[in-house]
Amino acid sequence: MRIRFDEQLNALNQELIRMGALCEEVISFWLAHRLSKHITAPLNQLDLDDPLNNEGYDELSPLLRRIDAQQRQIRQQEKELRKKREEFEAVTDNMAEGILLLNPKGLILEINRAAQNLFGTTPACIGKHIYLVNHSIEISELLAAMEKGVRAEKILELNGRKYQLAFNPVSESGTVSGAVLLISDVTEREQAEQMRREFTANVSHELKTPLQNIAGCAELLENGLVRPEDTERFYTQIRNETGRMISLVEDILRLSHLDEGAEELKREKIDLYALSVETVRSLSDEAEKAGVSVDVDGEKAVVDGIPQLLESIVHNLVDNAIKYNRQGGTVKVSVNCFEGSVRLCVSDMGIGIPAEHQERIFERFYRVDKSRSKELGGTGLGLSIVKHAARLHDAKINLQSAEGVGTTITVIFQEA
Repeated sequence: MRIRFDEQLNALNQELIRMGALCEEVISFWLAHRLSKHITAPLNQLDLDDPLNNEGYDELSPLLRRIDAQQRQIRQQEKELRKKREEFEAVTDNMAEGILLLNPKGLILEINRAAQNLFGTTPACIGKHIYLVNHSIEISELLAAMEKGVRAEKILELNGRKYQLAFNPVSESGTVSGAVLLISDVTEREQAEQMRREFTANVSHELKTPLQNIAGCAELLENGLVRPEDTERFYTQIRNETGRMISLVEDILRLSHLDEGAEELKREKIDLYALSVETVRSLSDEAEKAGVSVDVDGEKAVVDGIPQLLESIVHNLVDNAIKYNRQGGTVKVSVNCFEGSVRLCVSDMGIGIPAEHQERIFERFYRVDKSRSKELGGTGLGLSIVKHAARLHDAKINLQSAEGVGTTITVIFQEA
């Protein structure tokens, strides 16, 4: 009985010991929690946006100063990056050329306003693949070039115009990290190049024909194969072909001069009416031979212009009106002031210009009737000279013509 009681007492003591240990653990945990909360409270209340304006442990001061220095450095870098980005956007958004920045996967990083307008997109395309903006063969070939890390150029036709795509990969440590795509409108340049090629071909053809005629006539005369009664006719043909060549060369030189801007030519206050009267008088012999009468009317009209070019405009317009007139026809030249402008109007009763040719008659060497033009001694450059000279005076040209009825060309200048 006694042994049993001792066993129960020992069991009770052990239980009390376990309960005491458990209470100690609970109390220790509670005290540790209170202590850690008390210790971490200043840390949780730290204002990291203003690290130096905190009350806490002295031991944290070096860390807070380090955080403050890093934050100031980060803010400075952000400021510089923001400034550079604003400068980049200010420059690129005012460029006529389009610019796109791509990452190695072809995603758009930046796109300026010109490129947005060209592709019909918005800044919302940033972060998307360039194929969503334009999925042309040219773009595909440029992306293939980026994978190889090589520079490439393509011509893209879009909306009736031609654009040059200059693609430059950006490499870092031998790895392509992106690319810059520069888009330039080269429509005018391509057209000018095409005109240059056509002009060269036309000049070669126009000079070759009279030279062949002169060479042929000279050879026949040299070998005595021309009958005495025909000699004068051959000499006349040589003289005519030579005159035609001289006229052609003079017109070519004049056009080249106009293309360069004729900047060395001085502007003066010119009475366009008096100039027209004098120019018509100089063409009186040609008008008489063609059986055409030329009348001038109008009033004193002063323009600020280059005398040589103004005379060239009047001369070419009246000369054409005489050449492409009919026997017994008339040419009317009028100069009038109207609402701050001066209008030079040259009308004829000639063969007229078919509607399908009217848009092209101011092109170099363009002739409606090539055989008639050459027969009359035309070089095909007269109206082109008129167009260029008018452009240098900021003048506008209006054309009205009907086949078989006649032609009226009006050049409108600003009144001086």
